[in-house]
Amino acid sequence: MRSASGNGFDSSDSFAVSGAAEGTARLHDIPPSITPSHGDDSHLLSRIASPADVKALAPNELAELCREIRATLLAYGHQHGGHIGSNLGMVEATVALHRVFDSPRDRIVFDVSHQSYVHKMLTGRAAAYLDPDRFSEVTGFTNPDESKHDQFVLGHTGTSISLACGLAKTRDMEGPNSGIGNVIAVIGDGSLSSGVAFEGLNNAAEQGGNLIIVFNDNEMSIAGDFGGMYGPLARLRASGGTAQPNLFNAFGLDYRYVEAGNDVSALVAAFEEVRDIDHPVVVHIHTLKGAGYDGEETHADRQTASASPVSLDSPTGVHPTDNVNHSEPWHSDHCNLSDHEPHEGQCEASHWQNPDAAIGKPDDPRKHYGKMAMAALEPRFAAEPGLVVISPATPGSNGITHEFRERAGAHYVDTGITESHAVAYAAGIARAGGTPVVATTASFFQRAYDQFFQEMSLNRSRVTVLDFLGGLSGSDNTHSGAYDVTMFSNIPGATMLVPTSARDYLADLAWATAPAGSADAPAGPVVIRVPGEAILTAERDATLLPVTGGQIADRPQSTSLPVSVSSASGGISAATVRGTVSVTAQHAGVRHMLDWRVNQTGSHAAIIGLGNAYPLAEQTAAALSADYGITATVIDPRQCTSLDSDVLESLRDGHQQVITLEDGQLEGGWGEKVTAYYANHHVSDGSRNPRVLNFGAAKEFTDRVPLGELNERYGLTVEQVTEAITRCF
Repeated sequence: MRSASGNGFDSSDSFAVSGAAEGTARLHDIPPSITPSHGDDSHLLSRIASPADVKALAPNELAELCREIRATLLAYGHQHGGHIGSNLGMVEATVALHRVFDSPRDRIVFDVSHQSYVHKMLTGRAAAYLDPDRFSEVTGFTNPDESKHDQFVLGHTGTSISLACGLAKTRDMEGPNSGIGNVIAVIGDGSLSSGVAFEGLNNAAEQGGNLIIVFNDNEMSIAGDFGGMYGPLARLRASGGTAQPNLFNAFGLDYRYVEAGNDVSALVAAFEEVRDIDHPVVVHIHTLKGAGYDGEETHADRQTASASPVSLDSPTGVHPTDNVNHSEPWHSDHCNLSDHEPHEGQCEASHWQNPDAAIGKPDDPRKHYGKMAMAALEPRFAAEPGLVVISPATPGSNGITHEFRERAGAHYVDTGITESHAVAYAAGIARAGGTPVVATTASFFQRAYDQFFQEMSLNRSRVTVLDFLGGLSGSDNTHSGAYDVTMFSNIPGATMLVPTSARDYLADLAWATAPAGSADAPAGPVVIRVPGEAILTAERDATLLPVTGGQIADRPQSTSLPVSVSSASGGISAATVRGTVSVTAQHAGVRHMLDWRVNQTGSHAAIIGLGNAYPLAEQTAAALSADYGITATVIDPRQCTSLDSDVLESLRDGHQQVITLEDGQLEGGWGEKVTAYYANHHVSDGSRNPRVLNFGAAKEFTDRVPLGELNERYGLTVEQVTEAITRCF
């Protein structure tokens, strides 16, 4: 859900021009396969270069514009993929917003902003959705570097009302010279479950002044909507906005209801009514998620169709549908995210549509390892009533399928988009003797930083955290997982495990969730960084692990096993170094989950690869052997919470260099701790103080830079690491 640029985007705002004469995407530039084929040949969307062009349309042309936008979104989803369902539901509302308000003087803030594709089309960037050659020119979220019509870089949820309050506060303080007119926050019902959204509502009511909150209610979050407020919201819809209790009125806010949330004329009228209002108001609009998807479209249709069909039985291509208000508990029509065809209504798969080119490809690491974890936990439910899986609203993205949720019953809880609550909730379960497992994306866990410190770690709560999408990726700048190690590994009392295989991953999960009172259970919270693409690719192709071939022998260890150094080889004896933990080690005594694993013993150089960077360690060692005759020591640290001082001390003999590899932020990260260890434990014999080389990511935000390019940028390639090692000899 929520998603991955570095220097690849031209921030010259080349699309943000006013007037149809400038920057307009010419009709002949639009590929026939994408050009809407319905209606006449006017192609309104291709002539929209700014909101002024929307205002210039005749009233009877607005529905046709919506129809063209919907067809464009459907075709774009087939070819490029993206957050299509939410945008399809917001077509009419976005057209109405730009028809009534005067952006950028009137400030429109889209919550999460994954539903801003239509906004971008209407603010000079339509060509980026019409022309496949230009698809990469815009991000999937608002970004002021693209256009003056975008207020913030946003990709996380719940903050639009708070941001809008801030804009309105400055406007009211500075008066007419502020250059700010109406302030509009656009927030969905899923986002409203986030606690910060309620903090914003509370502030808005107290602050007063012009503030328009457009509440987009499509009866659907990413999966379903969960929480006590959704019953009253349903009663508001059923009553045409008159039912009580009205949670917005309870905050002291004015309130209007628009049932026809996919009727552009009704929305224009509603927005005109509140334009220039002198107090905060909530405009509650009832829309249909995925409006315009052909519910009968088949898998074969997606592979052969050049463009998506748009219904001819309505002015805008929205189909009548019964796909709402299901009696089953997950409110998603039995859809699994990206595993079934997206369609209209309460469809989880329409949250993120993969392009047609991805059809039939194997699961990505999140779904692969997520399904694996759920399969390991599910058989335990019957005997462990306190074992609970908690997902803050993004289950399908992380392999927590609809079918699993059905079978899990009360052992699965979707808390909505509430990472802070989810972690605190888990701490409460743990305090009562339960076994909570909290699963979501690395960048979303940043929202629960305080709860990780206080409720979880300070209280030594036995919480297991599954940290998905950690490490470098080609994701956008709001969804990068490059900072998770610096966050989790530095929280007192928390243990962060970084497995490099499915076997170790499941062993880590079993250890972290061992029932309270078990002899080898951890004493506090455990974070497991779910393996990423490099690990999964290597598991599917063992040649990418040239040292071990992915085969690590199980060698249960004892607490008194000594560390020794082979003087003959000048390296480490793998048979005597603590560091390998068997999946069945719990039957052989105390498990050493924090011991490093030495997978190859050698001399001259020791390469320590953390997590997703571990395959690079083996590949670099193989290159050193083949090209330079150097047999390097290769180490899998398996965790980044603490240093294995026994291993580090043993490296003093026969190793001139220690190399650390990590696919996360280097500054404040894990590798620098190894450097600090040798600096702080300097010995008088200079030959026994190895030089440490750290490889990792710079402290920066990157936006949709391909992973291969990032690895090149940060020196995380076999050639670059090998060159650095040999240059120092």
